[in-house]
Amino acid sequence: MVNFNRYFLVFLLLIFSSSVFGQNRYAVHFKFKPQDSYSFNSPEEFLTEKSLDRRQRQQIPLDSLDFPVSQKYLELIKPSVDFILYSTHWLNASVVTADPENVPDLESLPFVEKVVLVAPGNFSQARLNSNIRGKGGLNVNFNISSKKNSSPYDFQNQVLGIPQMHEAGFKGKGITIAVFDAGFPGVNQIPAFSHLFENDQIVGTRDFVHVGNDDVYSKNQHGTNVLSLIAANDDELLVSGAPESNYILCITEEVPTEYRIEEYNWVKAAEYADSLGVDIINSSLGYWDFDDPGMDYTTDDLDGETAVITRGASIAATKGILVVTSAGNYGTRGASSLTAPADARGILAIGAVKSDLTRAVFSSMGPTADGRIKPDVSAFGEQVWLMRSNGVVSRGNGTSFSAPQVAALAAGLWQGRPEWTKDDLLENLIRSSHLMEEPDNMLGFGIPDFYKAYYGEILDVVTVDREGNWKVYPNPIDGTDLFISFGSNLNGQFSLIDMKGTILKKESLSRTNLEIPFVVNLPEIRNGVYFVQMQSGKEIQRTKLMKR
Repeated sequence: MVNFNRYFLVFLLLIFSSSVFGQNRYAVHFKFKPQDSYSFNSPEEFLTEKSLDRRQRQQIPLDSLDFPVSQKYLELIKPSVDFILYSTHWLNASVVTADPENVPDLESLPFVEKVVLVAPGNFSQARLNSNIRGKGGLNVNFNISSKKNSSPYDFQNQVLGIPQMHEAGFKGKGITIAVFDAGFPGVNQIPAFSHLFENDQIVGTRDFVHVGNDDVYSKNQHGTNVLSLIAANDDELLVSGAPESNYILCITEEVPTEYRIEEYNWVKAAEYADSLGVDIINSSLGYWDFDDPGMDYTTDDLDGETAVITRGASIAATKGILVVTSAGNYGTRGASSLTAPADARGILAIGAVKSDLTRAVFSSMGPTADGRIKPDVSAFGEQVWLMRSNGVVSRGNGTSFSAPQVAALAAGLWQGRPEWTKDDLLENLIRSSHLMEEPDNMLGFGIPDFYKAYYGEILDVVTVDREGNWKVYPNPIDGTDLFISFGSNLNGQFSLIDMKGTILKKESLSRTNLEIPFVVNLPEIRNGVYFVQMQSGKEIQRTKLMKR
């Protein structure tokens, strides 16, 4: 009897396994979007007030992409599918589980454009928790290290001007940031995130991978690492750029496997975040190769139009959302090594630099297939201080960790300049970057800077930027002589300031005529980022100086 029961149990498990893995996941794309229930005259029936406010503020009209998928279509496909996981109105599609033998029935429906295999088999609960994979999706490397001084995170903040942003009173208040990742374990327990719960700054959570999971504070810790670089607020361990922002946390990455369903998860999460009035999406994810080689993208596919996630990111951008995404960690492949959605238009793809401010070897490079410069900008991404799921501070490598720092910078800037549209914000971040005049496909337009992005156009008495009248060179400096074209006077006051605000050198300069630059001999300084300031009367100008 014991043996019989054992064999019967095995038999049942085999039957169950067969039924589970006989199901695949498909995206059913529809040809049309008929609407019997919704109208542009009553947008509040399908969009929230915050989402409508963002569109109105940026003068973005509603379009058919905002309409939900036709309910009539959903009813008509139900007999041929096992389960409808979700529908995406931006792509006009439903992601379903179905038997392969039923796919021809779906394809034969007159309103169905195509049926795409997005993942083989149902998701196995036994695979919910897994280590970070090295292919596609999440690409990171940790180096656990104890804190060696009171502020180990100073350098990475200084690179972008975060201390100056905080001194100006901008920590992202009023800005909503969505983080799409693989899980956020520990976030609801770590003291560095306690302010998010005490002040009700978590405005939405959703798991688009594990059906029925209501707890995003679980699964893979990569999302915790990323969130810590935007929202952490612990003076001793880690202070990041936007601790006062509101947050939407979404799980979109299916860690144990890599299939295109994750792109659809991402788009659905973007729609969800849009419905909650999101301002910024941080996506430390990237897709190029998959477990099924037939799903792989080619270099030619990274043209800003082909990849599913790229199309989703581009749509989000047209809705007034700033998408900040990692460029990818395939830099050792050489040129055109981006991962989607870094190739999207109207977004910011972020590369990574190391401590000498040169490109980290893993950081993916452009151009896109259609010749556009990528990444757009870069930030510190090698040996970044971040927080793990147990609250311990450690260091990690990856464009996954340079992107959220830029997202935090963008949040502070947008708080300070609420009149800016998404495109204004993106443009000013790029204009503030140190390679603006000579961008390349390794660092894009370079490293953005809060001071230049925010103060560049506010008051003439603060900063005078006459065409051809302000230039500091060579930058990065490779010797001791620095040349400065500035102002309309023969005399000026020069200051060299480090990122902590300490004045390292202050000197009165003079020149014999206005056609030649001021010249200053700098002391020996360490590799890093500094500010050069010149003042003559009411004319003041400041810029970032690199030493490497």
